[in-house]
Amino acid sequence: EFVLATDLDGTFLGGDATARQAFYQWIETHRHRVGLIFVTGRDPDFIRDLCRDRGVPTPEYVVGDVGTTIASMSKDHEISPLPQLEAPIAEAWRESGERVQDALSGIAGLTLQPTAFRYRLSFDLDADAFDPRAISIVEGLGLDALVSDNRFFDVLPKGISKGPTLRRLIKHLKIDESRTLVAGDTMNDLSMLTEGLPAVAVGNSEDALVERIAEAEMVYHAEGSGVTGIAEAISHFQMFTKA
Repeated sequence: EFVLATDLDGTFLGGDATARQAFYQWIETHRHRVGLIFVTGRDPDFIRDLCRDRGVPTPEYVVGDVGTTIASMSKDHEISPLPQLEAPIAEAWRESGERVQDALSGIAGLTLQPTAFRYRLSFDLDADAFDPRAISIVEGLGLDALVSDNRFFDVLPKGISKGPTLRRLIKHLKIDESRTLVAGDTMNDLSMLTEGLPAVAVGNSEDALVERIAEAEMVYHAEGSGVTGIAEAISHFQMFTKA
């Protein structure tokens, strides 16, 4: 009936424990009518452990690593990248990890995250010490820089982010865009919230994101945080009709 394409931290994993449990149970009860795609900055290992060990519903597909991973996910939690969809991402990245690290060495306020991402680099950001020259350095390499939640600094292939990658997956799967609800809460969700799909910024969204999407079409600004805000949007957009 509809597909929920949702960010994780602060969104699908947001809200109080009672609200999350109730929403996850609602999804599981209606899995024959509700599709699920995770669109997240998290890597596949985190997502697999999350669904296997923490009682979070398993999605059919994953757009991970801030849009640089596209994969299917089986009911037994195996995540399988889709090479035909990832090929443009790999080509745009051009094995840039080492040259990015060299270019940003010595730039204040950035600490490289230890995870070995395939087509991105991610740093923890110290907002008080951060040197904004890092953004122009990355852009000078022909890549994109993304600051989110004033805590994270991602280096991505040019033109690659959550929104364009999600749209590529939706097109590949022949999903009706009007029946796809997108949900997020921070600046790394901006590109998918402004793709023109039905979208919700949950109530706990980052101020910078709320400001950027103030005039965006098709974006519902929820009052509730996390899953409560998603539930509001399902009703607002009339995504689900009771049997």
